[in-house]
Amino acid sequence: MLEKLFKLKENNTDIRTEVVAGVTTFMTMAYILAVNPSILSASGMDSQAILMATALAAFIGTLAMALLANYPFALAPGLGLNAYFAYTVCGSMGYSWQIALLAVFVEGLIFIVLSVTNVREAIFNAIPMQLKKGVSVGIGLFIAFIGFQNAGIVVNSDSTLVTVIDFTADFHTAGISALLAVIGTFLIAILYIKGVKGSILIGIFATWILGIICQFTGLYTVTPDAGYYSLIPSWSNFSLGAIGLTFGQCFRADFGSVKIVDFIVIIFAFLFVDIFDTLGTLIGCANKADMLDQEGKLPRIKQALLADAIATSAGAVLGTSTTTTFVESSAGVSEGGRTGLASVVTGFLFLLSIFFAPIFTTIPSFATAPALLFVGFLMITAVTQIDFADLTEAIPAYLCLLAMPMMYSISEGIAVGVISYVVINLVCGKAKKITPLMYILAVLFIAKYIFL
Repeated sequence: MLEKLFKLKENNTDIRTEVVAGVTTFMTMAYILAVNPSILSASGMDSQAILMATALAAFIGTLAMALLANYPFALAPGLGLNAYFAYTVCGSMGYSWQIALLAVFVEGLIFIVLSVTNVREAIFNAIPMQLKKGVSVGIGLFIAFIGFQNAGIVVNSDSTLVTVIDFTADFHTAGISALLAVIGTFLIAILYIKGVKGSILIGIFATWILGIICQFTGLYTVTPDAGYYSLIPSWSNFSLGAIGLTFGQCFRADFGSVKIVDFIVIIFAFLFVDIFDTLGTLIGCANKADMLDQEGKLPRIKQALLADAIATSAGAVLGTSTTTTFVESSAGVSEGGRTGLASVVTGFLFLLSIFFAPIFTTIPSFATAPALLFVGFLMITAVTQIDFADLTEAIPAYLCLLAMPMMYSISEGIAVGVISYVVINLVCGKAKKITPLMYILAVLFIAKYIFL
């Protein structure tokens, strides 16, 4: 049945590989179960309800991706968009979280229409192949940068913006965490070079176990006030009924104080960032898995985008911000995941995480950071496929891949890439290869920077 449903042989994979890939993707994404409630709770929402909504939205979205598109891509509430939700819409703009959820719900409905009518697919196909390679490399650099930050290896600096951590200062908290992340990165690299299956997943667990040993021996000190929690799972009071605090609340929003123009701007902001974050992730992961055809198109892209749109609206009803395709899916792809079976595994692990939340949320960020660092390396190998002999193709790809980590946004990287591609090729007399949709995208991106 699995062979018939997911076409494993046709995709040169097997059940074991897909299961390992699905588990690996989940392990690199599990941090969202802790991070999303932490961010969205600033809007006044209940943390337990957010955690359950996060897990359920991830389950629904990832399962939709598996069954509709048969791709090994996982979905969950996206970082960046949840911060906009909590700190801008509910913070500086002063709207209730119910209004914000309604905006996300409407955005999802618009996405469904755009997906069914081929608009999002057309945008995906309009992006030139060399620019898509740049997107893939940029995502690799971006998630590697996130990995450095999650590991605590790269920290804020007043003089240089970022700098390397002082391992000796606060050694029993920040120092040992960063050191364990370094060890985990080397471990994954060595296992991968030696051809060990599941090397990334093994590296995550091994780093976590080393952390637990350090806690027992006193090398790692539990300091909750500083953000360093116990690495040993512990069960606490958790009510499954908490989901009732957010479920369906988007339909109970009070429009009395809402300005229609503000509401439209909120929807557009969610829409704009989500569409290009999703497209960027699909391009990067599909390129890594060698799923793009000779024209740079992704088969079944419409189904993949539809799954993403459905997940967004479903997530809003459950009580979470925009659900989107996660770049961490590339971790599972790197482990050999090629079909929706990997996504099914990831989805059900998110569902199970509701009942085992204390276990999954105990895995520290320094244990998953090595996976992000190594997957970043695997993704930047696409840089060798960029045609540097054609500068009108190479320079936009370069600007795109550079902008993603520097601007801390996949969508911003795509914006820089699209604008530079149109401007450079237009001025250099190669306007014939610019598609009409690329002109439209460039104008929209420029308008975004002017008006938003």
